[in-house]
Amino acid sequence: MARPSSDRPSRGPLASRRRFLALSVSALAAATATPALLAQVAGRAEAAPLTIEDIKKRGVVRIGVEAAYRPFTFREGSAIVGYDVDLAKEIFAPLGVKVEMVDTAWAGVIPALYAGNFDVIMTSLTYTKERVAKVGYSIPYTEATQELLVRAGDAGTIKDLSGMSGKVLGVKLGSAGDTMKTGLDEKLKAATGKGFAQVKTYDDHPAAYLALAQGSVDGVINTLATLTQVVKDAPGKYAIVRDIGPRNWAGIGTRKEDEDLISFLNQRITALKESGELYKLQEKWFGVRMQLADKVPSFS
Repeated sequence: MARPSSDRPSRGPLASRRRFLALSVSALAAATATPALLAQVAGRAEAAPLTIEDIKKRGVVRIGVEAAYRPFTFREGSAIVGYDVDLAKEIFAPLGVKVEMVDTAWAGVIPALYAGNFDVIMTSLTYTKERVAKVGYSIPYTEATQELLVRAGDAGTIKDLSGMSGKVLGVKLGSAGDTMKTGLDEKLKAATGKGFAQVKTYDDHPAAYLALAQGSVDGVINTLATLTQVVKDAPGKYAIVRDIGPRNWAGIGTRKEDEDLISFLNQRITALKESGELYKLQEKWFGVRMQLADKVPSFS
């Protein structure tokens, strides 16, 4: 259940998160197919759905997060802070309930949801065909698109993908950018007659960022949310080029049967978009306003 593969721009828990997720992907794929887990999910689906009235009577809503994914949820001292924390408080404010962030291991976040450890999942739970089949989802509240990091001095010439014609692309081995490189090269050739001069592969994204700074590559692909942190950590050094990869998003995850809760989440996200409050939070935590779809993506 890893999010799009990416290394975080700082060390400590963020770097360990990437190593942990990389190890957990294959284990999760197997786990979600086991009869035991399927039985667990099926058994929970027979339980009474969680309603908004249930949450109001309890006086607290519990949100499953991994508090090591800046700027969505991370720790400042003993407190969990971030975009998701601020947004969750806005979403549930009309209910007058306490918002409790439950830090949990990301590898087991969906089983923990169905076990009743918390009511919803945040921390950028991206949409996949497998997850949409197992998890209830709100409409998108954050973007998870792959974009391009370039040197700030090149932002005037590399304004879109065509600006990378004849230039060197950097990708992390096994990442979404690594998967995309062939298709992007073909798209470049079709548009400009010339693809990438070369694609260089690195063991992690920080190594690719260093190569970019040193001039060994001209652009590095990673998720938008992560690149915003790279830019924030090195003011004036880098810039982000948008509309490189196909749009991808994340929603708030729920149990399938919690339809009343899903409806409430959708209403609140829509209201916060219309009021502009959601975009203010994005600008606060990411420095950009994201492009959000109005419905859950479908997978055929």
